[in-house]
Amino acid sequence: MVLKKQILAIQDVYVPVKRRQTLDPQKVETLAESMMEKGQETPILVRPDGQRFVLVEGLHRLEACKALGETTVPAYLVQARRH
Repeated sequence: MVLKKQILAIQDVYVPVKRRQTLDPQKVETLAESMMEKGQETPILVRPDGQRFVLVEGLHRLEACKALGETTVPAYLVQARRH
């Protein structure tokens, strides 16, 4: 399977409630500092869901981008099964 990297608007990425509950603010801060030095090294993973994208993996990377004031985020589109 070949993953295609895309740049998505952060506002188009939906974070499921269960995933949101795992957020660690300290981890977000550390990642944001790293991103300022090196940029985002690993894209988030999302699956298409109508007009939006649902976050599959990368909550802390997404939140670090938000904390840095970014409006877009690099992402790989994946085909994930719904729970």
